[in-house]
Amino acid sequence: MAGGPKKCLSLIGFSLICLKMVASAKTAPEIPTIDQAYSKISNSITVEWATVPGATSYLLTAKDGDTVIETMVASSPGTVTGLKAATLYQITVRSISAAGRSQASPPKQAKTVLAAPILEVSSPSPDSILVQWEAVYMAIGFSVSVMRANGLGRIWKENTTNTSLTFTSLDSGTLYTIKAYAWNANGTPGDDSTCNQRTSPRAPANIQVSFDSGALKASVSWAPTEGAFNYTVMALSDSSELSCSTTFSSCIISSLQCGTEYLISVLASNDAGSRKSASAVTLKTVACAPARVMIQEDPPGHLSVSWSSADLGDHYVAFVKSDDGLEVHCNTPLTQCNFLSECGFTYFISVFAYNEAGQSPLGDVFNYTTAPCCPSDINPVLVSSDRVEIVWSPVRGAELYETKAVDGFNVVECNDTAPACTLSALECDTKYNITVYSFSEVRGSNMSCTSQFITTAPCSPEIKNITRDAFSVFIVHWRSTNDDATYTVTAQGEKGLHRCSSKGESCTIEGLPCGSVFSVTAVAETRAGQSLPSYSVPLETVPCCPAGLTVTQVTQSVINVSWTLGTGAQSYVTVLDSRTGQSKCLTRQNHCLLGCIACGVNYTVALKAISATGLTTDCAYQSYSSSACCPLGVKLYRLGPNGIRIYWQASRGSANYSTDLYGSKGIFTCAPSAGLSFCDVTEIPCGDVYTVMVSPVAETGLKLTFCPKKIYSVTCSGSTLGMVIYRGKRNAE
Repeated sequence: MAGGPKKCLSLIGFSLICLKMVASAKTAPEIPTIDQAYSKISNSITVEWATVPGATSYLLTAKDGDTVIETMVASSPGTVTGLKAATLYQITVRSISAAGRSQASPPKQAKTVLAAPILEVSSPSPDSILVQWEAVYMAIGFSVSVMRANGLGRIWKENTTNTSLTFTSLDSGTLYTIKAYAWNANGTPGDDSTCNQRTSPRAPANIQVSFDSGALKASVSWAPTEGAFNYTVMALSDSSELSCSTTFSSCIISSLQCGTEYLISVLASNDAGSRKSASAVTLKTVACAPARVMIQEDPPGHLSVSWSSADLGDHYVAFVKSDDGLEVHCNTPLTQCNFLSECGFTYFISVFAYNEAGQSPLGDVFNYTTAPCCPSDINPVLVSSDRVEIVWSPVRGAELYETKAVDGFNVVECNDTAPACTLSALECDTKYNITVYSFSEVRGSNMSCTSQFITTAPCSPEIKNITRDAFSVFIVHWRSTNDDATYTVTAQGEKGLHRCSSKGESCTIEGLPCGSVFSVTAVAETRAGQSLPSYSVPLETVPCCPAGLTVTQVTQSVINVSWTLGTGAQSYVTVLDSRTGQSKCLTRQNHCLLGCIACGVNYTVALKAISATGLTTDCAYQSYSSSACCPLGVKLYRLGPNGIRIYWQASRGSANYSTDLYGSKGIFTCAPSAGLSFCDVTEIPCGDVYTVMVSPVAETGLKLTFCPKKIYSVTCSGSTLGMVIYRGKRNAE
């Protein structure tokens, strides 16, 4: 397997040797003959020759010393490039065909033309172009021409041996084409160099500046300049330089500084250069807002606003606007203004400087809050002995009210956001100097508020005692330390109010009803008001006497005294008094039985009412005569068939009697004539048992029923005269 490739390689090598031997056997093409060789461009030489039959291409050779440059061309003419300008070369040509390459043709000399000058073109002025170049090897002169790039107009052409040339009287801002070439000693021109150059524009004219004071910018305009590609507006001050660029004939410069003087110039530019306006326009901007603004209020109600002067400021206007929307201003060339101010307002203050350019920008807006107003309608709605309550209308600017009450060295304060204050823990009957100060967080307290004097109500009097004279008149005594006070004493009870007044320390209350309990208080009153009532003292009047008293004879020795209830009385003492003795009864009821009463005796009845606390009332005396004594020895005698005489023995003293006979067939009554001790009953039925009672008759005509009764039987037989049979005794009913 390894021997295979080697054999192949041997065969291949043999084939190549055979091919080479066959090619060497063909004939090479003929040698060309150069007709001419010349140079039209400084880096090439063009060669012309007769065509060689069978040649497929030609090899051109240019030799300069050791330097050989070859170029393959297809036919005549052919050009050798890459040569040096103004250099003599030996030129040969070889023809080439498939059979091979011919020998070199006889050489022919040719020299390359001069190199083109390298131009530096500029426009030093709007109507000129300066053309400059470096010296060209082997050149003895130069030819330069200028014409409009559009081909219109004249052509300027100049020959010179210098290396610069200036063309004048050109149109500004116009594009020109410049062509230049050098020639040698034989006058042969070299390569030409062509370039375009525009003349610089003319300086802008008729510059107009319009200033916007609000935006601090200026609009600059000018007449358009021929050939200017763009414009640059420059604003130059002592401290800064601002600019703007445009392709139009106006431009806006912004961010100008207030209080600054600028020199405004316009620069027109194109690719040739620029031209600045011949003269600058002066622009004075608005003055800056005045600085170091100071606000003072001295005295209150007068606001002084001052500031430092502003550069370029001709006069100033200060605006003062209150928070209710009212605005005032002052216009002055000075640096101070005075305004009237009111309490409780916040004023917003701004100061502007003015000049011909307009109003300065808005500076800082200052606010000044005046002291809050003082309450003027302080009204004490409540004045007591230890407390004063005052109210007032809210005032402008006040956020808090400070109320102070001063009494010598003592100070009572209260602070509140409401327009009211209650000063407590005050001394009674004391004069206080009360001031209400308004307060705001910004300005503090308005210490110019006026005060007023308020005297507290008098001190409460102290009742020392209450005395009563013989006529049930009560005198109330008290103790007090008030000055010039009037005292009113009030006795209040279920039966109404009773009063008395005095400027001293006692007064008399009259007309209090009996049997009543009163609460007695004293009140002091001055112009400042009324004191609190004193502690109450109880007052009890004596009990009332009963409205009516009745004495009733119960038995011959017992009477019943009764009466109506007396108001305020809890118990009673009844006393019967006569020459023979006294009878007394103590009871809580409204009646009392009194015994051991002698008949036919005059008594004095007295009643005493006693209250629960021991107060007594001696009620009016009343006379009372006890009844006559019951008669003794009552007997009945027959007076015929139908009559009866009742006989008795009269008691001591004179008395009237009444006789009553009670039987089953009726009641029979008789009354004796005055001075007699018997009376007769006629037409009385016999055969019946009668109860007989002889009773004294009181002065009022009341028949007493407590005398003893006797029972008699009246028969119908026997004599018509005689005694009636006594049947027994019956207790009085």
